Amino acid sequence: MVNVALENLMYELSGLFLTPVLILILAGFVFAFFQLGVFLMEIWQRNKYAEDFNRGYPIHNYHQNNNINDVDKLELYAFKKLELIALVTRVAPMLGLVATMIPMGPALKALSDGNVQGISENLMIAFSAVILALITASITSWITHKRKGWYAQEVITIKEQMQ
Repeated sequence: MVNVALENLMYELSGLFLTPVLILILAGFVFAFFQLGVFLMEIWQRNKYAEDFNRGYPIHNYHQNNNINDVDKLELYAFKKLELIALVTRVAPMLGLVATMIPMGPALKALSDGNVQGISENLMIAFSAVILALITASITSWITHKRKGWYAQEVITIKEQMQ
């Protein structure tokens, strides 16, 4: 009797998280495409102003504008610039898994009841959420990877100029 009550409580609690998780996945998806636009603009700026470190080079700009001559502080600044997008990269697949698993309970219950419509509706939510989450993670992962390389090169260039 206690097990049934505990299982029902856990089932009900997990269902409460579906809407917030779906909202977070959607927000991450929008964020990823916003960052993609910013990233494409950065590529354009870096190509157009390849030798002008005052445009399109955020670590160099931070170094110049704040007169920072400590490489550790520049690396910390680069890390902080990447922190949010790296977090989205890591969290999006987890949210996708959560959004996949929550509707699976009702889908399995619909299956046992012979309710094909209920199965379809719940699986549609589950698979749509995980697809958006994985697209989000893919976009943000690619951007994060490229920016890490750029920022590392900027720090190396600044370090060489300081010597």
